[in-house]
Amino acid sequence: MTTSFRRTATSFVFLIPFALFLSVGGSAVDAQDSKSIDFARQVQPILAKRCYACHGPDKAEGGLKFVDQESAYAETESGDFAIVPGDVEASALIARITSDDEYEKMPPEGDPVSLEEIETLKVWIAEGADWSDHWAFEPMKDPTPPVVADLDWNENPIDAFIYDSLADVGLSPSPQATRQELIRRAYYDLTGLPPSFSRVQAFVADEDPLAFERLVDELLDSPQYGVRWGRHWLDLVRYAETNSFERDNPKQNAWKYRDYVIDAFNKDKPYDQFVREQLAGDELDNVTQESLTATGYYRLGIWDDEPADPLQARFDEIDDIITTTGQAFLGLTINCARCHDHKIDPIPQADYYSMVAFLADVTSFATRGDGSTNNQIDITPPAIAAEHQRIDDEVKRIESEMHDIEQAGIAKMKGPDQRATEGKPRARKKVLDAKLQQFLDADQWTAYQRLVHELADTRMLRKALPKRETVMGLARCEAKPEQTFVLFRGNPHSPSDPVEPDFPTIFGSETPTFPELDEAAKTAGRRRVLAEWMTDPDNRLSARVMANRLWQFHFGRGIVRSSNNFGQLGTPPTHPVLLDWLARRLIDGDWKLKSMHRLIMSSRAYQMSSASHEKGESVDPDNNRFWRFDPRRLAAEEVRDSILAANGSLNLSIGGPSFYPQLSAEVLAGQSRPGEGWGDSPDDQRNRRSAYIHVKRSLLTPLLTAFDFPDPDLTCEERFTTLQPGQALSLLNSDFIHQQGARLAESIGASDLTDASDNPEIVRRTISAVLQRQATEDEEQSGDELIVALQNEYGLSRTRAVQLYCLSVMNWNEFLFVD
Repeated sequence: MTTSFRRTATSFVFLIPFALFLSVGGSAVDAQDSKSIDFARQVQPILAKRCYACHGPDKAEGGLKFVDQESAYAETESGDFAIVPGDVEASALIARITSDDEYEKMPPEGDPVSLEEIETLKVWIAEGADWSDHWAFEPMKDPTPPVVADLDWNENPIDAFIYDSLADVGLSPSPQATRQELIRRAYYDLTGLPPSFSRVQAFVADEDPLAFERLVDELLDSPQYGVRWGRHWLDLVRYAETNSFERDNPKQNAWKYRDYVIDAFNKDKPYDQFVREQLAGDELDNVTQESLTATGYYRLGIWDDEPADPLQARFDEIDDIITTTGQAFLGLTINCARCHDHKIDPIPQADYYSMVAFLADVTSFATRGDGSTNNQIDITPPAIAAEHQRIDDEVKRIESEMHDIEQAGIAKMKGPDQRATEGKPRARKKVLDAKLQQFLDADQWTAYQRLVHELADTRMLRKALPKRETVMGLARCEAKPEQTFVLFRGNPHSPSDPVEPDFPTIFGSETPTFPELDEAAKTAGRRRVLAEWMTDPDNRLSARVMANRLWQFHFGRGIVRSSNNFGQLGTPPTHPVLLDWLARRLIDGDWKLKSMHRLIMSSRAYQMSSASHEKGESVDPDNNRFWRFDPRRLAAEEVRDSILAANGSLNLSIGGPSFYPQLSAEVLAGQSRPGEGWGDSPDDQRNRRSAYIHVKRSLLTPLLTAFDFPDPDLTCEERFTTLQPGQALSLLNSDFIHQQGARLAESIGASDLTDASDNPEIVRRTISAVLQRQATEDEEQSGDELIVALQNEYGLSRTRAVQLYCLSVMNWNEFLFVD
């Protein structure tokens, strides 16, 4: 049996399968797949999932904890031993999880331990119950790739690892994908866009063995690469351009951070530098406009401009940064230790607040009365900035002299007028305009009038200057931050023990040291130390996490599926040795990502067919061992961009302020203040790539959300991939799709094909534009029949019938899926 997402040509069913949801779940390779059990990868996750609620870091019911070897092997309060290495029968753990007695059976609540998990625990104990630290907390190894039986699969080390894993269970890799499948896969993976029909035809006809290699280089050199891969990063850092909460006010210049990210990917900025710039771009030896823009990372989160408890809101803001930093850069849920020691991972509460101390100089996004001082960095060129400063000083001088004269006159006025001038500026101006001259002598009034004209002229000079340029970032920091404390149960009103900046204890790193600060220091210098530790080649997680993300965005899921959680409740790696090998290659390649793309995409594993077969589905239904390539549905932006590309209206310009898609009145009415904060962009801007759509937290674009655009309030490790009715409705009934269907008909020259005999040509042109291939005879016949039926049976004009046919092809599975 083979699985294909190509749309059949004999019928036109407009609905995506109703209420079908794709799951990306999966587990590590079965315990029985190897001769010995790996504790960290196979046993520890079972203990954490099934036992920690009662026998974990916070509880030791019956005197038993499974958090470390000493506690797990110790005698319990009942005199039994939960684990007796080498003796399954004597191990109370096995007796309790297999018991039929409801008072003895463990766990007492929730799902029981599965038969597969029980067998894993039995084999582990029988083999001696070897205990090791969690795999992710161990130093990275530098493994040697295996040598496998198939010589072709030894050429790329990635393939050797994959083939070796498949051979363990008697599976063979799927054959290579067709060249048409490969070019479409490569285009979408690297640029998020479809290839043109002519580009597909040329590649299919190119018999040069290096053709695919050249194709990958071509796509990596395209500026559209940065748009696609930059969007992956924006998901991780919860990019948005507004603050959320009721007013959801805009974040000025947030789009410049987005452009920084896209540009960084296009320039192949080393990943370690990319990290350092975001975490400490204002503290580096060479501070640049780019590195300052990168600190916009700290300003992306939600911000409440009117909190009920300001101190609680401030620590919530910090927690948002800790959550994102820990998960995006380290794959650790450090945030789970905010109120207590981490329930699963060995992260004490003090470690959380030591991380808070690293970021103690980061000010709040803004204050209620000042929305820009903390977050807008002035990067105006020095000469222009100096001229602005000169004019600002001149304005202050003039206004000061005017104020002195005004006060001299006000002193002679009656009490009510004097009090009015002490209130709002508008009330003061009203009194001065009406009465000031009456209370000044001639010389004072002449001097005052001269200053009024001088002020107007000076302001005109200011208007003539180029505007100051600013970027969103860390504009103001606390160079000498206050002491950080552990907060009792996470309550900011209940500080307890003081803590200093320090790295999580699981890394075993030396206590950090910090540079001496001079009086002119604008930051505490701590974040640079944190950034350098994170990007140290010896860091156990940074390279692993990024290597896993690269694999995830090429293969549809990571070697560690839970790519934001490498901890003990995360999904264990299916190929841990391969992951370490990839992480080492990333470091050895100077942290450059484009060379990693070339390495991965040149592998036979990446170039495999997505076709399924019975043995693979039986032995490895979740495709944990990568015996085939997993097909995927297009991401939200890819759907919209592909529609625009098909009709030739896609604007591929790079960078600049975001644009506002046209939204219906019904959608805008969902805001607390309908339409507020939503602009009106010209048509050419509305046809830009979807990565440039304005991301307003309270008003996400409906087409994108229908196709699982992530919630920008939280870091997103992997988007949901659903098939649900809202998608079909968006691609059938929305104003947008009907407009684009009409444009598609226009772009293929349908207005010149006015006779029924032209229908096959309309079909051929539409399919080549939308699917980048030639139409089959069956598709020509079915398309002809549909156009005729829409005219004769439903009374539609020929123009409208052709438009609906064009729309229908953009609903085919072949359009929406990549094999």
